[in-house]
Amino acid sequence: MMEYNNIPTKSNEAILSSAGGFTAFSYGGYHIRFRAPYSLERYVDVVQWDDGYLVVLAKYTHNPEPEEEFIDLKPILDGLYIDSSSFLKPIKSVRIAYA
Repeated sequence: MMEYNNIPTKSNEAILSSAGGFTAFSYGGYHIRFRAPYSLERYVDVVQWDDGYLVVLAKYTHNPEPEEEFIDLKPILDGLYIDSSSFLKPIKSVRIAYA
């Protein structure tokens, strides 16, 4: 079992969070950060995980209700020269976690 900021995680589970204007995706010792939408307050729930494609509910400053947001990790990983197919293959689930 791995840990993310003292939060136990399963070996096939990734963590999604946000802070300081960035989204963070953590898995297998990697902590990948990329620019988040300017008004993002936090991610609320993962609706769907499909081999690198996330559908999440996100809370924004301009809306009192969470909105559906889409994140495609493959181009982000490819831009970092990480083989997206081998990196994403063992991930079976993603959950939201904040330290």
